[in-house]
Amino acid sequence: MAKGRELKGRIKSVENTRKITRTMEMVATSKMKRAADRVSSARPYALALGEVLSHVYTPELAERFPLLRRPAQTKRVALVVLTANRGLCGGFNTNLLREARARLAELEKQGVTVELHVVGKKGIGFFKYLGRTLAEQRADISDKPTAADAASLIESLMTRFATGDIDAVHLTYAKYKSALSTPPATEQLLPVVAPQTAGAGAARDFILAPSADELLEALLPLYVRNAVYRALVETAAGEQGARRTAMKSATDNATEILQLLKRTYNSARQAQITQEIAEIVGGASALQG
Repeated sequence: MAKGRELKGRIKSVENTRKITRTMEMVATSKMKRAADRVSSARPYALALGEVLSHVYTPELAERFPLLRRPAQTKRVALVVLTANRGLCGGFNTNLLREARARLAELEKQGVTVELHVVGKKGIGFFKYLGRTLAEQRADISDKPTAADAASLIESLMTRFATGDIDAVHLTYAKYKSALSTPPATEQLLPVVAPQTAGAGAARDFILAPSADELLEALLPLYVRNAVYRALVETAAGEQGARRTAMKSATDNATEILQLLKRTYNSARQAQITQEIAEIVGGASALQG
């Protein structure tokens, strides 16, 4: 019955694995719900900021604000890449890194010097494996990002852009559409481009207090910080959604393997019983003969 004992050991091992994956699926589901709530809370504020900015923005004002500066030639770009600190989330990190590498190759093909600012242990480990030099690496941002995390990530880059040290800032993150759809995306953070919102082109009369200059001076940094915060919470929600999907698939696979192993074990056990009965009957027949 050596084969039977081996099968029982494998069945026990798969059962324990299924318990772990099922628990991780439940935890990821709970975290995903809270992360999705943070995404839903961040979006209205971003839309309101974008709408105000689109109405206040004019080309004449743009010339006076560093965050709206359009360099004549783009020579140096900061690429911020958001990834997860942990794995077990399917191809989530792989897709983000593939998107980042595509943008990196595209910029370098244009003769642009790119400096990498990577968030998340998975991204840091990957680019170090490739031998890329990282201008900044952050593994201290949790799956519950805050506005302070976003500010700490982008503040120095805004200052450097304003002084002309870098010519653009791009951000690679997971765009959260639903629990099953979190495609990687890369957006330009700096220079700020006024979003096109519904009704933005309509003629409107505004009485601004304070002036448009003062409003833009306050709104532009807020708009950039909020874009980074929104990317952080969407990436966190996407990570939990991908982990939930991966753990559900692992649990389903474990269930299928268990069914196969149990059928195999029962067949082996039945064959053993049949063989023992045949031996007993054969022995009894020999004694009677």
